[in-house]
Amino acid sequence: MPEAVSIFILPPAIAELRRRLQGRGTDSPEVIEKRMAAAREDVSHALEFDYLVVNDGFEEALADLLAIARARRLEISAQARRQNALLEALMTG
Repeated sequence: MPEAVSIFILPPAIAELRRRLQGRGTDSPEVIEKRMAAAREDVSHALEFDYLVVNDGFEEALADLLAIARARRLEISAQARRQNALLEALMTG
């Protein structure tokens, strides 16, 4: 899907990721270790994404995600399709 936008969300630190996983209390230590290993592998692909958001705090990460969505909606290719009639009226009127 070439029109898709890819966003990679990082924890602020590896220790924080471990703390969050342990804090949930839903996974065994073995599962947490597997998830930590998978996270390290995932992070090795972070630079392949269009955007990178660090989830240091929910509100800020959410604001970043919303900013990305808003920016994408305002790209000229998207706006030209949506605002075609307005553009034509302004250029001819």
